[in-house]
Amino acid sequence: MHTSRSSLSRSTVLAVLAALTLAACATPNTVVMVGTAHAPTAPTDVKIYSHPPPVFEEIAILNASSSSMFTTGGQKSVDKVIGDLKIQAAKLGANGIILEGFSDSQTGSLGTGVGSSSVSSNSAVGVGVGGSLGIYKKTGQGRAIFVPLDAMAP
Repeated sequence: MHTSRSSLSRSTVLAVLAALTLAACATPNTVVMVGTAHAPTAPTDVKIYSHPPPVFEEIAILNASSSSMFTTGGQKSVDKVIGDLKIQAAKLGANGIILEGFSDSQTGSLGTGVGSSSVSSNSAVGVGVGGSLGIYKKTGQGRAIFVPLDAMAP
């Protein structure tokens, strides 16, 4: 009977870890409309601006997130967030995004441990070991804009 409790306990731990992993990966992207949408464009046609162009029409405020295990994700996470922002903007007919910044946060951690003990008539020994891995989320913010073709710089 001791073995079944042990395997039940391991199964429970694995199920909880799997659920936490899936929950951490499900990060919602948000869009707040502040202007009028245009006909959809292709994400590849959406230009990234670090500063506002001279003439533009604001369409929406965008947020996109990307989760990763172990580290904040580096450039790969930034690229994924920018790609998600471009997809959101293109659906609204934007041809530009003014990037407003990125942030990193630790949204959770996965941990596990194992222990063992031994008891005899005149001694007792216990040993345990554990570990934990962080789940990080990179979030990017920007404004979806429409820049008239005659106002776009070459």
